[in-house]
Amino acid sequence: MDFQSDLTREISPQRKLGRGKIEIKRIENTTNRQVTFCKRRNGLLKKAYELSVLCDAEVALIVFSSRGRLYEYANNRNFLGESLAALSLRDLKNLEQKIEKGISKIRSKKNELLFAEIEYMQKRIAETERAQQQQQQQQMNLMPGSSSYELVPPPQQFDTRNYLQAVNGLQTNNHYPRQDQPPLQLV
Repeated sequence: MDFQSDLTREISPQRKLGRGKIEIKRIENTTNRQVTFCKRRNGLLKKAYELSVLCDAEVALIVFSSRGRLYEYANNRNFLGESLAALSLRDLKNLEQKIEKGISKIRSKKNELLFAEIEYMQKRIAETERAQQQQQQQQMNLMPGSSSYELVPPPQQFDTRNYLQAVNGLQTNNHYPRQDQPPLQLV
């Protein structure tokens, strides 16, 4: 008998049937993690159903995957507007109040997120405008003769009448033909 008990002690850890305990930590391999998620999610949904049936309990379960997918179970689906015929007036009023309270929380959170997004976009626009102004100031400082932050006036349009008057006033020698002489023509 001593011989058999020694054999069973040696074999039993290796031939042990059933599940062993695992260390609870994040599964690094993405494929293994996804398989485990699917199996455990289905088991969790099954347990929620069993609990609701066996114990006549109201159970609601919501699971979000890492990819943002929603998996849910609830044995009482009144929130979706189903099975309302069996409810009393008081139950319907309570349900309506719960739904309105939930909607107001959802709208509040949505508005909060929208305002945060608007504020973020306004900051980005202001930063972009500031950067453009700084770039314009740097370009102005690089212009010859500009030592201050004054804006350089835009160039005036060329007026041929003023130009001819200025050129005529500058002509002091007679190397250039006069206006009364006919212009040269190429043949």
